[in-house]
Amino acid sequence: MTYTVDAVSKAIELLFLVAEESGKGVTELARLSGNTKARAFRLLTTLEESGLVRRQLPAATYSLGYRALIIGSSAQAQLSLISVANDMLEAIGRECNESVLVRIRDGAETVCVAWWDAPHALRVHSQLGDRRPLFVGASGKLLLAHAPEEIQEDILSGKLERFTPNTIVKRTELKREIKKILQEGYSTSFSEKTTDMVAVAAPIRDASGAVIASLSMTAPVSRVPKDKLERYIDILKFAAARFSVSLGYSGG
Repeated sequence: MTYTVDAVSKAIELLFLVAEESGKGVTELARLSGNTKARAFRLLTTLEESGLVRRQLPAATYSLGYRALIIGSSAQAQLSLISVANDMLEAIGRECNESVLVRIRDGAETVCVAWWDAPHALRVHSQLGDRRPLFVGASGKLLLAHAPEEIQEDILSGKLERFTPNTIVKRTELKREIKKILQEGYSTSFSEKTTDMVAVAAPIRDASGAVIASLSMTAPVSRVPKDKLERYIDILKFAAARFSVSLGYSGG
């Protein structure tokens, strides 16, 4: 059984062909892609309507569209992010002696893009691609605090689901939390998404200074009592700063 969609596969192949063979018309692109001219035209029209390719008149040749630039720049940033994460996460995790991970914002959710699991029997297991709402947990709140205003407004005006008794579901309280995170430069969570778990998150910035990800540590509350939390906050903030420098951030 296959779960692939043939039309989507053909469209993606055609998109890459336009990227490699810019300036060709539908007849040539159909020949190179192995499609009929009619099917190639339909696929190209769909890609054009999506902003991924554009048709240039009067010759009716095709090149990449503006939305392809978004994919390219985002891929470059995220691949650099993951490369640095692969180099740094284990050392950060061993210094904390706890699991550490990197999350990015995707719309109204956060997504885990890299992690290192501490060798404890009791730990938070992370998984590549794991998603959770933007308003919950240390990483979510931190990325929400640095999200565009329209994203914040959408989250604050929507329903805030309660996962544990500690989940922040009051909008006024979440607004105060966002303000606090921006002032202090880090975020904490005590059993907001999962009971008996604590998390600390610090911002990762790119060369422009924009916050593009969070670096966080998660652990059972029993191993991170509040009176020892400052040590972990210092580790995460310093590590996130080094992470950001590796991505070109100068601190200016």
